[in-house]
Amino acid sequence: MSETSETPLVGVLALQGDVREHLAALAEVGAHARPVRRPEELAEVEGLVIPGGESTTMSKLAVIFGLLEPLRERIRAGLPVYGTCAGMIMVAEKIIDGRDDQETLGGIDMIVRRNAFGRQNESFEAAVDIKGIDGGPVEGVFIRAPWVESVGAGAEVLATYGDHAVAVRQGNVLATSFHPELTGDHRVHALFVEMVQRA
Repeated sequence: MSETSETPLVGVLALQGDVREHLAALAEVGAHARPVRRPEELAEVEGLVIPGGESTTMSKLAVIFGLLEPLRERIRAGLPVYGTCAGMIMVAEKIIDGRDDQETLGGIDMIVRRNAFGRQNESFEAAVDIKGIDGGPVEGVFIRAPWVESVGAGAEVLATYGDHAVAVRQGNVLATSFHPELTGDHRVHALFVEMVQRA
């Protein structure tokens, strides 16, 4: 555990995806940040970011590295988790357009559609107003991004783009369709670090 709650130890699941960018963003907003690849590293952190990448590959690697069940257990026990893009898919209860054998971690009662915003060459940036974040819209980078088809009663939609939810929170779990770590704006990471400190 970290020395004080002011500087929590936050891990970034380092199986695949833009790990380095998340580590840098977390450090910018006052967290101790480290990559997590093994169950013993997961056991030490007070919060966890699940980055973008390829959700089917990530779920397979979580099984191979012995992390799937430890991740599920810690999420159920209240570990603050933030999933971006593929990470949003990983914390959903159900997936549309996933592989039949694709595993999720759960944490947010929502149904997510994979690659809903289109292929890699249809990636785009858009201003997104997020409930609970002051100072105007956040610039969202959408890369083969999912969207949320529906949420259960326990989940709160924090932001929409078009007709679809793109930021959702339930308890200690936060998820966005987009990649805030790819911009210089670290307000979403700051919100997550606050969640870790409160937990």
